[in-house]
Amino acid sequence: MDWQEQLGSLRASLPEGEEIEQPQQEPLQEKMPLLDIVFERKGRCGKSATIICGFECEESRIKEIASHLKKSLATGGSVRGGEILVQGDRRQDVLAALSKLGLKARII
Repeated sequence: MDWQEQLGSLRASLPEGEEIEQPQQEPLQEKMPLLDIVFERKGRCGKSATIICGFECEESRIKEIASHLKKSLATGGSVRGGEILVQGDRRQDVLAALSKLGLKARII
């Protein structure tokens, strides 16, 4: 009798173990709509700003995305009213950073 047959007979004599239920895999990110990237200068004392709007998720998730953008672009910004404001004209950079995060966006 070879070792494979011995293992097979051993398996048959062992009691059945508890069945482990596989947890449901949640999607890594919520389904996000198409985001709009807008460049604004009006009402900001001549200072330019890039605004990302169109989020349909929780404020905490928006703050997470804003924090990642600010760190990756090495710029200032804020979250107000469901929009992310990034200082300066960073439209192309924001578009690239959002696509790396798996979010779809367009420049308006």
